[in-house]
Amino acid sequence: MFHPVELVLALVAVAVGLGVVARRMRVPYPILLVVGGLLLGLQPWAPSVALDPQVVFLLFLPPLLYAAAFQTEWADFRLNLRPIVLLAVGLVLFTTAVVAVVAHAVVGLPWPCAFVLGAIVSPPDAVAAVAVTRRIGVPPVIITLLEGESLVNDATALVVLRVAVVAVSAGSFSVADAGVQFLVVAAGGVALGLAGGWLAVKLHAWLDREERADAKLLITVTLLTPFAVYLPAEHLHVSGVLAAVTAGLWVGSRCEQVFSPALYEEARAVWEWVEFVLNALIFILIGFALRPVLDQLSDNYDPLDLLGYSAAVSAAVILSRFVWVFPGAYVPRWLDRRLGLPTTPYPPPRAVFVVGWTGMRGVVSLAAALALPTVTADGKPFQGRDLIQFLTFWVIFATLVGQGLTLPWVVRRLGLGGPPVPPPAEGAHVPEDEP
Repeated sequence: MFHPVELVLALVAVAVGLGVVARRMRVPYPILLVVGGLLLGLQPWAPSVALDPQVVFLLFLPPLLYAAAFQTEWADFRLNLRPIVLLAVGLVLFTTAVVAVVAHAVVGLPWPCAFVLGAIVSPPDAVAAVAVTRRIGVPPVIITLLEGESLVNDATALVVLRVAVVAVSAGSFSVADAGVQFLVVAAGGVALGLAGGWLAVKLHAWLDREERADAKLLITVTLLTPFAVYLPAEHLHVSGVLAAVTAGLWVGSRCEQVFSPALYEEARAVWEWVEFVLNALIFILIGFALRPVLDQLSDNYDPLDLLGYSAAVSAAVILSRFVWVFPGAYVPRWLDRRLGLPTTPYPPPRAVFVVGWTGMRGVVSLAAALALPTVTADGKPFQGRDLIQFLTFWVIFATLVGQGLTLPWVVRRLGLGGPPVPPPAEGAHVPEDEP
């Protein structure tokens, strides 16, 4: 029997080995980690890994979101704000609704449970998509959109999920109440993130001015910052995700005022290592998470029915993104021209198609599914919980592995590939003609 510390060390070692293999095979490492974790987790000798969703939300999510936001150029984010919001808010809500309809009509889930599933699988995880698109050299604006979308869509989905879980417990659903709760939770998270980011900048400036800390202490402060904003937000029942993202954008846009060049390079090396370890662990744990779900479902459903349910929900997730991205790219520009507003060029359809093909699901969907309560507020079992978890895993697998492996081929066929795109340098900007 593995001690938890031994298990973590073993998984890190396996992740390093799979990462080396992925680099040699020229396959994005998140994909190989998920497949490797699945194959290892299904072996009879493999240890049973119970992935605590609270650990995922607390340990993995804040630093990863904060780091991604910190590295995002605010100027690029602001210039592409409209398409990012359309993807991160509009598309998440649209996908939630489409999946709910399919889950109710095909799978037979009650409406509140169907919306729970829709909210869980609606936010894409852009880690694998960005890894692939950078390596094959798609236009930088596509990478900007994917990164910007991934910063906000988790918050949208988790707020919708919170409302849907309450609806399951109450047995009813109010659109007006859900809308008010969404605005309160989102606004509260942004406000806390702004306050936390402002305090972090002031703290760094004071420590630097008074010479009270060395590089190790200052880097430790940066590691604690995402938790310092995420935890209060969650305790106040507002969006910890938006708090971490907002703080990261605030501090990152002012890093020249906060960090000396030497400290910035040292901190960046530490953060890149932290990001790799956390991403490697969580993607390999996604693969390990299937066996407990299969054990729970094996006696209650026919395998062919489960296969059909998985295919239907996965198709709804993939197709809903395509249904949304093309009107989202062209209709707003058409309206701008009709209203005489400043306009940007229409993007080529092949670029829009690539954005549509990069809707890969990942860690947030898995953690949200595992975090579903076993019973409702009145003590009744949470209806469809095991089935929701099973379908979530296969949506992750179908989008991450299926779309992830084919994305380089799609990009090459569309003629969008080019030299590898390096991460944006400090102060660099991406053109505004977003898809």
